[in-house]
Amino acid sequence: MRRHRRLRQPLHPLLWICGECLAAKSKEQSAKREGLLPLNRATNLSSSRRPHFRFEDLEIWQLARALAVRFHRLADELDKRRLYRYAEQLRAAGLSLTNNIAEGSGSTHAQEFKQYLNISRRSLFEDSSMLMVFEALGLVSPEETEGLLIDCDILSRKITNFSRSLRT
Repeated sequence: MRRHRRLRQPLHPLLWICGECLAAKSKEQSAKREGLLPLNRATNLSSSRRPHFRFEDLEIWQLARALAVRFHRLADELDKRRLYRYAEQLRAAGLSLTNNIAEGSGSTHAQEFKQYLNISRRSLFEDSSMLMVFEALGLVSPEETEGLLIDCDILSRKITNFSRSLRT
């Protein structure tokens, strides 16, 4: 994650951009409008630096990504036990967390972003339900289930609070 020195311009009440990044972005946009940048720079596909997306700065996306990785690893364990359908369902719901936050952040309308956040939150509930069933079946230890459920609950609350903070 990038560290920024001075925060200058709010992108959202929870997101700020530093003065250096704002100035660089402004210069690049001017050059792009005037057609002074080569195609790979004009489209921000420079080989030296990968593009940075708005959702990467969101704490909820970062937490969702960490949870998705943990669900994927748990799914790998289920695959080893030949429980392929359970594993695939867990992977899909885990990826849905990050994908819906990312997709919604690309919207220019707060209401649409809120809808995607709601879908992501519902995927969290799906993951939580699967964990409880897997625990009851003896497929996942109670300790692992408890840790994942606590993280699901924290993320769910953060998504709700972030959604409420968006201006409609």
